[in-house]
Amino acid sequence: MWSYKTPGIPDELFSQSDKVPGPTKEEVRVLTISKARLREGFYVVDVGCGTGGLTVEAALQVAPKGKVFAIDEDETAVRLTRENVEKFGVQNVVQVIHGKAPEVMSKLPKVDAVIIGGSVSLREVIRASYEKLKENGRIVINAILLETAYTALDEIKKLNFKDVDVTLAFVAKGREVNSRTMMVARNPITIISATKA
Repeated sequence: MWSYKTPGIPDELFSQSDKVPGPTKEEVRVLTISKARLREGFYVVDVGCGTGGLTVEAALQVAPKGKVFAIDEDETAVRLTRENVEKFGVQNVVQVIHGKAPEVMSKLPKVDAVIIGGSVSLREVIRASYEKLKENGRIVINAILLETAYTALDEIKKLNFKDVDVTLAFVAKGREVNSRTMMVARNPITIISATKA
């Protein structure tokens, strides 16, 4: 299915549904995994895992000794994530959990990275992430909305994270139209990353 260590699995290889957004677009996944600074043996939480695109990409980085905890409140998202985890053969590395992130995270061990792709209670999730992160652990938040980016940045600063980095990613993909290639823009994404002091 995907025999590479590098992130960037093509979007069309993931099982998808109209009921669940995602997967996070290929290029955004590449940047997100890069900002998380993962390596073999790390423990990672993927909050708002959706279809599991970032879960699978993170699992490939931390396998075989690491662990990814994929959390989502939506039952369809949990089902799709499980399907994609099995499809890419990382079920021994991933634990998919249906529930609200702050409550679920309180029961998890300390982790090296938290990736947040979606949350209705973002401030609470960032605070829970801070509590679960090891020293020098990384947090990465993907925001489509400006308000989400502002809230994330504000909370990260309140918690005194260090090495705060904000990247605005604009991606356009080529699509063949009448035997020519037209570039089609995708939604810009703000990627906020930081390190726990």
